[in-house]
Amino acid sequence: MNGALVAERVARESYGRLLALLAARTRDIAAAEDALAEAFAAALHAWPRTGAPERPEAWLFAAAKRKLIDAARRARTASDAERALALIAEELEGAREALPDRRLALLFACAHPEIEEGARTPLMLQSVLGFSAERIAAAFLVPPATMSQRLVRAKKGIAEAGIAFEAPGPDEWPARVAAVLEAIYATYAEGWADDAQVSMAAEGAWLCRVLASQLPEEPEALGLLALVLHLEARRPARRVEGRFVPLEEQDVALWRGDLIEEAEALLRQAAAFRRMGRFQLEAAIQSAHEMRRRCGAADWKAIALLYDGLMAIAPSPVVALNRAAAIARTRGPEAGFAALEALEAPVLRSYQPYWALRADLLAKLGRSEEARGAYDEAIARERDAAVIRFLSERRAAL
Repeated sequence: MNGALVAERVARESYGRLLALLAARTRDIAAAEDALAEAFAAALHAWPRTGAPERPEAWLFAAAKRKLIDAARRARTASDAERALALIAEELEGAREALPDRRLALLFACAHPEIEEGARTPLMLQSVLGFSAERIAAAFLVPPATMSQRLVRAKKGIAEAGIAFEAPGPDEWPARVAAVLEAIYATYAEGWADDAQVSMAAEGAWLCRVLASQLPEEPEALGLLALVLHLEARRPARRVEGRFVPLEEQDVALWRGDLIEEAEALLRQAAAFRRMGRFQLEAAIQSAHEMRRRCGAADWKAIALLYDGLMAIAPSPVVALNRAAAIARTRGPEAGFAALEALEAPVLRSYQPYWALRADLLAKLGRSEEARGAYDEAIARERDAAVIRFLSERRAAL
């Protein structure tokens, strides 16, 4: 394979693992980021001419290790550099065949109580999972500049407070698990929303499984895994011959029954702890949608009630938007549109699903011209060609 393409693939699939491994040993996020960026630059320069190495991850790890050592020698004493070398060499000694994955432990490190609460999940997404500030900003519905400043402050705060970027003891995990769950779900959701990022969804799903196995008595970890499995079960039906198919029009015969059954078992296991949380409710909503597979129709009454519960314990503009859609299904488009109009969340005006729902409800209310304008707004905010085609067809059908 072309060396540049290999570098691009490894950057997409392994950046987070490599950064986590480097930062775990050096305890310096910024230095690890700089070293890895230089290693990727070296790969892009060398691999197109010499060909990609047999083990590109190991090559990049070794190159980044050398950059870290050089930086340590320039900025500190020789003894500090030798200590950094010893730490990384120790890690490499046990990783001759495959580099170990330290991401889950470092996700918990990023949830340190001395790190600003609002920065913990974005810090995980960038420093451990390899998201850009722009993608994180889009996920949190904030301007990219605002998110960049938040991340810079978080890293500066870590350095000033002398927080060790290392895994906490198991007794500290429960207090930090909420932020970790949010970061893992954001990783999965990014891959779920865009089929070009399917490897990211697979990474998120894998982290869900590892976390649930590590915390078998944490109902929200079980709930998140159940949610992800419910969504994965429907993946084969979301795209048919390149066409996007919305949930209500999907062929239920294409849904994976094995994943649905596993998700339902996890939900029952989580419910036994009697500690309801956001991800259990979101998984239950997906379960209610999948009633269509068993009895021909989604349980919209249950879905609306579950969104009420979700708004009570984990309110957000996106939850409020989905609740408005559920109200439209249970009480009619007028009630749904009224709920949509009542939302006091300006950030939704840049969110494609807001405009898609608005267009759909306006069309059902017979306000076709306004619906066309809303579809135009939705199309302008969508990147996925298949979804753009779907929205354009809906607009044309007016």
